[in-house]
Amino acid sequence: MPVFAPISHEQFVADVLALADAVRADADWQPDYLIGIGRGGLIPAVYLSHAIVGPMLSVDYSARNENLAAPALARLALRTREGARLLFIDDINDSGATIGRLRDGLAAAGAEASNVRFATLLDNVTSHQRVEYAARTIDRSVTKDWFVFPWEAVAPDAAIEADAAELPHRIA
Repeated sequence: MPVFAPISHEQFVADVLALADAVRADADWQPDYLIGIGRGGLIPAVYLSHAIVGPMLSVDYSARNENLAAPALARLALRTREGARLLFIDDINDSGATIGRLRDGLAAAGAEASNVRFATLLDNVTSHQRVEYAARTIDRSVTKDWFVFPWEAVAPDAAIEADAAELPHRIA
């Protein structure tokens, strides 16, 4: 049975504000658009867009349907070639799979890599991908908790348990 670690709304807001501070402190790189990664990154992106007063877009990756995401990534890649700086936001960089797929999709679409960055509320230091901004870090080789973000807390317990069971190596 996994250990569920609820993240309070207060902690979530503190994490968003920590990300906002980190982004604002980066004098050499400021985003033109914040891109919420569906589904876990949408709510953090909305909050972050208000905190740093920046426009927000979204890309759906919750369906894990490359054909659905490819047209959006192609449009975003075009914007980077035109000079737009895109900050992608997700709730957690756990294994790095989502961020890796996004980076690969953007590269395949010809994105200008220097105009793409990633931010997460939680960043696993053992992930295969790195993010430029993180509110907090974890080490999955030590921390096996399944984090439950405020927007997930409304899900039935069985749904949260099923999500955790899809990735047993992270919580065992």
